Amino acid sequence: MKMTKFLAATAVALALAAPAFAQDKVVIGVSIPAATHGWAGGMNFHAEQAIARLEATYPQLDFVLATASDPSKQVNDIEDMMATRNIDALVVLPFESEPLTAPVKRVKDSGAWVTVIDRGLSEDGIEDLYVAGDNPGFGRVAGEFFVQQMPEGGKIVVLRGIPTTIDNERVEGFQAAIEGSGIEILGMEHGNWNRDDAFKVMQDFLSKYPQIDGVWASDDDMAVGVLAAIKESGRNDEMWVLGGAGMKEMIARVRDGDAMIKADVTYPPAMSATAIELTALNYVSNAPVSGKFVIGSVLITGDNAEKFYYPDSPF
Repeated sequence: MKMTKFLAATAVALALAAPAFAQDKVVIGVSIPAATHGWAGGMNFHAEQAIARLEATYPQLDFVLATASDPSKQVNDIEDMMATRNIDALVVLPFESEPLTAPVKRVKDSGAWVTVIDRGLSEDGIEDLYVAGDNPGFGRVAGEFFVQQMPEGGKIVVLRGIPTTIDNERVEGFQAAIEGSGIEILGMEHGNWNRDDAFKVMQDFLSKYPQIDGVWASDDDMAVGVLAAIKESGRNDEMWVLGGAGMKEMIARVRDGDAMIKADVTYPPAMSATAIELTALNYVSNAPVSGKFVIGSVLITGDNAEKFYYPDSPF
């Protein structure tokens, strides 16, 4: 289901449901990582916008938003929400899975609704709702674009993210998509979804390989570091770069026909808004919202870039 259609349908459902419910306050806690990098900044932006929309429309909903720069701060935030605000629901993107599992389970055991975003907990079955991007699809869409752009094959390098299950799923999807295409992966290293790390990895690739036709940076923050290394090497005309996640600067370059940034792949930070709006729907309508909601990855090209461009977002 496309996210734009989903959000439109959700808005209609929320609007139709509003008059039917009493005005008793429902307190929804939202606990997400701080804006320590671009994608997280975008996630915070969309979460704040969703909360503002919902509070303006539904006086029976009250939100408590806390951002954390490490797992221990996030645990403290959640415990404080339970102790001082007696939250009815928790929307959480765990900073790390293991240290957040027990605190989130205590929220669930208190009788509250739990929505988990993106990074799952280390124990299955705690959450009522799980909202995430399609990580295998993210890699597959990227790989299919490489095959489309390189019909005769070619030599590429790959930058991976932080060593996680999410990263493994992306890389496996990418490799499956390019299998048998004649595209050769010269090297694959972890850039840790970090610009500086990606810059160093790309410098090593450039010194090691005299021919590189394309780069799967697999993330827009890493793509920024990759592009800086390529520019410094003077090899801009030799290769193109595909990142991912929808950074507005990258979307603008796709929209404007930049030869080095031909496309992007969505892994929308706006999934925070999706999770918050679905959780709200649980309290303002009778629509069933429990289960798993996976947001598909979409290829962004010059034809559709404008609708993915959010000029006010920090990402």
